[in-house]
Amino acid sequence: MAELLLHLTEGPLWEAARGLGTYEMSTRGRTLHEEGFIHCSLSHQLDEVAETLYGAGSRAGVSDQDLVVLVIDPARLPVPVRYESAASGAEEFPHIYGPVPVEAVVEVRPWPSEEGGSV
Repeated sequence: MAELLLHLTEGPLWEAARGLGTYEMSTRGRTLHEEGFIHCSLSHQLDEVAETLYGAGSRAGVSDQDLVVLVIDPARLPVPVRYESAASGAEEFPHIYGPVPVEAVVEVRPWPSEEGGSV
């Protein structure tokens, strides 16, 4: 089985997607349509992503209680997943090239986790 993909998002955005049947936010403040893909992480990458997107000084209206991690099973995705880096030689991150059906999300975890760090 392929490694599960993680996507950090705001709880209300996930709840809205559940009603629509698909999740289509790429990253904080940007949609799949605007970005071209949905940014994801592997478990060892999530702390850095969380700090970059929601860390000190960048929360602007988002509290820890509002954040959740979508755990996505890539085998349930009807769209491609590509591992890409932002710059040559940089670490690769998984990108989902299309909407995520809510059925592909196998778990929703609070962020930060009860242990105080990554999931």
